[in-house]
Amino acid sequence: MTFPCTRMGAAVSLALLHMNGALAQEAPAADDALQMNRVVVTGTAGGTSKMKSSVSVSTLEADTIAQSVPTSAADVLRSVPGVRSESSGGEGNANMTVRGVPISAGGSRYVQMQEDGLPILQSGDFNFTTPDAFMRIDGGLSHLEVVRGGSASTLATNAPGGIINFIGKTGEQQGGSIGLTAGLDHDSKRIDADYGGTLAPRTRFFIGGFYRNGEGVRNAGVTTEKGGQLRANITREFDNGYLRLSVKHLDDQTPTALPVPVRIADGRVAAIDGIDPRTASFYSPYWVPDVTLDKNNRQVAHDVNDGLRVRSTAFGLEARFDLGNGWTLTERLRKSNNSGRFIGVFAGNSGTEGDYLFATGPRAGQAYAGRAFSAVVFNTSIDDAGSVMNDTKLARTFQLADGARLTATGGIYLANQDLGLTWNFNEYLMQAIGDKPALLQTASTTPGLVGPAFGACCSRAVDMRYKYRSPYVNLGYEAGALNVDASVRHDRQSANGTANIATGALRYDPATVQRVDYDVSHNSYSVGANYRLTGGLALFARTSEGVAFNADRILFGAPLDGSAPVSINTVRQLEGGVKWRSGPLSAFVTAFHAKTRESNYEVTTQTSTANSYDAKGVEVEAAWRHGDFQLNGGLTLTDAEISATAPGSEALVGNTPRRQAKAVYQLAATYDFGKAMVGASLAGTGRSWADDQNTFVLPAYRTVSAFANYRVTDQVTLSLSANNLFNATGYTEAEGDGHAARSVSGRSIKASARYTF
Repeated sequence: MTFPCTRMGAAVSLALLHMNGALAQEAPAADDALQMNRVVVTGTAGGTSKMKSSVSVSTLEADTIAQSVPTSAADVLRSVPGVRSESSGGEGNANMTVRGVPISAGGSRYVQMQEDGLPILQSGDFNFTTPDAFMRIDGGLSHLEVVRGGSASTLATNAPGGIINFIGKTGEQQGGSIGLTAGLDHDSKRIDADYGGTLAPRTRFFIGGFYRNGEGVRNAGVTTEKGGQLRANITREFDNGYLRLSVKHLDDQTPTALPVPVRIADGRVAAIDGIDPRTASFYSPYWVPDVTLDKNNRQVAHDVNDGLRVRSTAFGLEARFDLGNGWTLTERLRKSNNSGRFIGVFAGNSGTEGDYLFATGPRAGQAYAGRAFSAVVFNTSIDDAGSVMNDTKLARTFQLADGARLTATGGIYLANQDLGLTWNFNEYLMQAIGDKPALLQTASTTPGLVGPAFGACCSRAVDMRYKYRSPYVNLGYEAGALNVDASVRHDRQSANGTANIATGALRYDPATVQRVDYDVSHNSYSVGANYRLTGGLALFARTSEGVAFNADRILFGAPLDGSAPVSINTVRQLEGGVKWRSGPLSAFVTAFHAKTRESNYEVTTQTSTANSYDAKGVEVEAAWRHGDFQLNGGLTLTDAEISATAPGSEALVGNTPRRQAKAVYQLAATYDFGKAMVGASLAGTGRSWADDQNTFVLPAYRTVSAFANYRVTDQVTLSLSANNLFNATGYTEAEGDGHAARSVSGRSIKASARYTF
C-alpha cells in the first residue's frame, strides 16, 4: 500500500529522524519522554507498564493537556496519535474514533469515553447526547489514558475501537490552586479552584471545580456560556486496600456549532461571502422563542440561544482489596442522573439571493436584498440519559516455576442506560450573515417561521432503557521478558421501550407508537503478546474482535419487537509494533489492520446505510527530551476503503470512507527557562473526501496553538495562550450535497492568573 503524505507529515517524520541521528552524539539521558515505565490501568486487567503491555496506549498529564490549549475535552484528543477527534462542535457533539475505524455519522460509536474507569454514557453515538457533552476539563483532572484497539474489546462494553479514560485527582498531593481566565479577543470569563490533602491518618480528599460566563469564541451577541462543575472525593486506605467515594455535579450551558452554508469550488468546500465558518454560530439576539411539541402534546417555548445545556449529578464508589493468597477484588460503581437540552442551528440549504423583509431585529419591516438560507433549529430535549454502572472483578496471581506468574481475572459488568429524548426540528428563514443575523418575513404569523423541517419528519419521542450484562475472563502470563494475555467477553444488550413520530409534527398518537423489546449478544476476544528484547526495546502483537451495539440510531426502521434480527456493529483488528527508548528519545510504532461492519442512520440526510470497511496503516508516537527542551510528535498513515455495502449501493465499493485522511499528524514543543515556559503545538489533517461517493473534498488543514507561562513567585503564575493561533479554517465534515459544512473555531486568545497554595 502507498500513502501520499502531506508536506507537514513528511516534516514530522524528518524531525523524528533528525532527533534519532542527534542521539549518536549525545550522552544517554535518564529521561523517559513517553513514560514507558508508567503503570497504565485503562484497557488492562490489573494495571501494567507501557513497556510490558501489548496495546497501543498514550498518557497525557494535566500540565501537558493545558499546554495544548484545548477548547473542550474532545479538542484535547487531537494531541493523541491514532485518535481522530472532530472537535468542531463545541463542548459537546464531537465525532471521535481511532485509526482504521470509520466515523460514518455522529458521536463516538466505537470508542468509549470514561471517567475513572467507567463509561460516561454507555453508547457513544446517541443522537444529540454524546459523552463529551457531560465531560469537562478542569483542575480536578490528574491525567488521561488512551488505548487504541487491543484489549478494549474485552475489557469494556461498546469499545471495540478503544478507550479514552479521564482520571481525576484523589488528594495524594497536599495543596490547591485558584485560577482566573479571561478571553482577550472574545467575551469569556472563568474561575477554577481545587484543593486536596489529608483529612486524617489514612484518609485523604479532593474537591475542585469551575464556573464561567460569557459569549464564547464564536459570534452570538448574547451570553451562551454559563455554568460550571463541582466534584469531590474521599479515600480511606486500609492495610489491604482502599475505599473511595466520589460525587460530581455539572450544570453548564455552552454554544453548539453546526454546519453552516458553504459552496463547492473546484471540487473543494469553500466559504460563502458573509459567513465565516470559523466564527458563525447563528445564535443571535434577534431570535424568537422556538415553540415545540412535548411528549404530552403540549406546546412549549425555548430560547434558541440556550445552546447545549447539560445537567449531571453522579455518585461513585471505588474499592480495591487484597484478600490474601494472591486474591484481589476490585469494585467500581456509579449512578448518574443526566439530562439537558440540545439546541443548535443547522443550515438546511446554502441560501438564495433575493429581496426579503426583515422580521426581527432593529430593521424589522425594512427591505433586505441579499442571501437568505433555511435555518433549521435542532431542538432536542434530553429528558433522561441517566445510568447505573457496575464493574466487579476478582483476580488471583499464581507464582509458577522460575519466577513466572499467571494471573487469572474474572469479572462481571452490569449497566442500565436510560435514554429519553424529544426531538423537534423547526425551519426558519434567516439572513445569511455570521454575526447577529436576523429572521426574515415568511407567510407565518411567527416571525421567520417556515414550519416543521424536512417534511415534518423529526418530531420524535424516545423512551428507552438499555441493559447490559457482560461477564469476562482474562489470563495473563509473565515469564522474564515475555508477557502474554488472552481474554474473552460475552456482551448482552436488552432493549425495552417506545418510540414515536408525531403526525405532521402536531401530535403524538398512540396508534403510531413503536414498541421495542429485543435482546442481542456477542462474544468478543483479544489475544496479545509483548517481548522485551532489552530494557529499552520491546516488540508486541495483538489480534482482537469486538462489538458496538446499536441504540437509538436504529429506531423507526426495521421492527425491533423481537420479531426480526437486530443488526450489530463489529470491529476486527490485527496490530503489531515496536516500543523503543534510548536516552532522551522514546518511540512507539504500531502497524494496524482493521475491518469494520456496521449499520447506521444519519439524521440530517434521513438515510440508512450498511457498510463494511477495510483499513491498513501505521501509527507513530515519539518524544525527545534534551535538558529543558521537549519535542513530541505523532503521525498516523491510513489506507482505507469501503469493502461492502447494502444492495443498491455497490458503486461505493472501493471508495475511501468519508472524512478519512491519508495522513494525520501532531507536533508539540516546549522549553522551560526556569521562571518562564513557552511552547507551541500543531495538529494537522490531510485532505479527505467529504462523502462516501468521493465527489468533493474537505481540504487539508493544520492548526497551531501556543502558550507562555511566567512564574512571578513560587505561588503565582501568569499565562497567555492562543488556540488556532493563525486563524486557520479546517472543515471537519460536510453534507453529502455540499450545501453545508462545519469548521474548527477561529483564533481565541486567553490570559490567566493562577495562585497555588
